[in-house]
Amino acid sequence: MNIRHQRIKLLALIAVFALPVLTAWVMVQWRIGIPEQRTAHGQLAPEIPRLAEWPLAEPFDTVDGGDWILAFDCTSACAQEADRWWRLHRALGREAPRVTRLRIGGGGVVLPGEIGNHWLNVPDWQGPGRVWLLDPQGKVVLTYGREVAERDVMDDLSHLLRMNPDPRAAPELDGTHR
Repeated sequence: MNIRHQRIKLLALIAVFALPVLTAWVMVQWRIGIPEQRTAHGQLAPEIPRLAEWPLAEPFDTVDGGDWILAFDCTSACAQEADRWWRLHRALGREAPRVTRLRIGGGGVVLPGEIGNHWLNVPDWQGPGRVWLLDPQGKVVLTYGREVAERDVMDDLSHLLRMNPDPRAAPELDGTHR
């Protein structure tokens, strides 16, 4: 009776560790319970070059070494576009200092937190009202068309900021900062 009880315990212990692996294998093999939809609202654009290679009047690579960049084409309806992205930037709250807006084209006053620039020559991947989200190294992460809702860009940007902590805050987080 005691040996039988011990065998049942051993089989139960093996099942506890083997069942999740078996379940995961079944899910992958037969695509059961795996969502098919994308989570990002923008589109990936690996063909777009790094920011340092963009044909801008005043070239620059990155801003402050850790800022994400929200670049937007402002060749038409510039006042509306600038205000639209300024409001999104403000809505980021405490994460706002980690993002810099790059307005390309358009005249008028440059809004706070924004850098103004112009195209030297318009690249073929540029479109009127286009928006690009760039990582701190200047690589394009996502691109959006003119019709994008601010909420969609906000969701994507908030998710990226949450998943990529600010490296400038690292000493404060690990307790080595004095």
